[in-house]
Amino acid sequence: MPTTPAELVDRYATAVPRYTSYPTAPHFHTGITPETYARWLKTLGQDATLSLYLHIPFCDRLCWFCGCHTKHTLRYEPVARYLDALFAEIDWVGQQLAGRGRVIAIHLGGGSPTLLTPADLLALRAHLAKTFTLAADVEISIEIDPNDIDDGRYDAMVAFGLTRASLGVQDFDPVVQKAINRLQSFEQTKAVVDAMRARGVRSVNLDLLYGLPYQSEATLARTVEAALSLDPDRIALFGYAHVPWMKPHQKMIPDAALPDAHARFAQAQMAARMLTSAGMTAVGFDHFARPGDSLAIATGNGTLRRNFQGYTDDAADALIGLGASAIGQLPQGYVQNLVPTAQYMECVSGGAGATAKGFALTPEDRLRAHAIMTLLCRFALTPRDVGGFGAAGRALLEEARTIALLDKDGLVEMDGETFRVTERGRPFVRTIAARFDRYLNAGAARHSLAV
Repeated sequence: MPTTPAELVDRYATAVPRYTSYPTAPHFHTGITPETYARWLKTLGQDATLSLYLHIPFCDRLCWFCGCHTKHTLRYEPVARYLDALFAEIDWVGQQLAGRGRVIAIHLGGGSPTLLTPADLLALRAHLAKTFTLAADVEISIEIDPNDIDDGRYDAMVAFGLTRASLGVQDFDPVVQKAINRLQSFEQTKAVVDAMRARGVRSVNLDLLYGLPYQSEATLARTVEAALSLDPDRIALFGYAHVPWMKPHQKMIPDAALPDAHARFAQAQMAARMLTSAGMTAVGFDHFARPGDSLAIATGNGTLRRNFQGYTDDAADALIGLGASAIGQLPQGYVQNLVPTAQYMECVSGGAGATAKGFALTPEDRLRAHAIMTLLCRFALTPRDVGGFGAAGRALLEEARTIALLDKDGLVEMDGETFRVTERGRPFVRTIAARFDRYLNAGAARHSLAV
């Protein structure tokens, strides 16, 4: 008998990483130090392209669904002190680079970057321009909380050079919003989108979540319909990651109110159908974009990538993470800053780097990282994809062939010499990718559900 969708969920909706890196962050270790990071930065070429991620770890309200490293504050003084420390880290990184590299992308995330006052936001832009060489066409995205925004902040973001506004919506249903402590009306969200459009910001992204407490297919469908009415350029459709052992505030969400794996799967599939039926292109397993958007174009021409911000067309040679808990990616491997904000501030204010841990990649790590990213971006792995890895690449394709031969549920197949994830298997691509993860069962890391 053919395997039913319900049986597939039971078998493959397991807890696996999101694979925004390989190896994943739980495997980072303290053997990577500020001195290691400094050496790596100094090896970047004069013409290297750089992407900057700046983490602002403060919110004036704590959303109970949030899995980010953030702190709740109702006063601005801690934010201002943190910004001084961030400037110090920018200076430290600039000293290591010594003028090398060109910044092609900047992303402000959090937390809530829109907590920054207009004056401080513009001071940050000036400090970046003083320290780095910014490309004339640098792409700049900022995560926006509609509850923090006003005309001064709108104008400051435009003066900063904003090219993409990213708004967290999650769900418009008031019952769901109350359960996650994220009250945000459709009218508030529309006002931000309209203000961005009126000021010439060319791209708007909306983040939606499925798998939230008290959420149903009907409530999610209404949210998707409302989101589409705003004509966004991109929509990210994430599955809520319930990890109360990592984020204690998630214990405020009653487990009994959460949809089970079958309901989550149905929600995700329904929302994806609505988005593609509205003319959006599916990008990987959880993003959607208008056909003319750069993510959709990257999907079509095979240049889509994946990093700590999810799917991207950012092709920078190095991702420089700035701020508490920020993660960077260089050719040699990964680095992550100190997570506790106070420790981070003390460290960088003393003129040192803030690297707390990271991971230096081996040749096999590079191969598997490339294979996993390729599968998550293109749902296929060809001999050409691994050809540059020689015998190790050929061995990995044989490993993939064995996986295909053992698959009895129609999730993967060998199409000639190509290992391909079938349409049936695409919702479970994270679980499929996990089969190539040599570190998955090492250590005690716990993960969220794969659907």
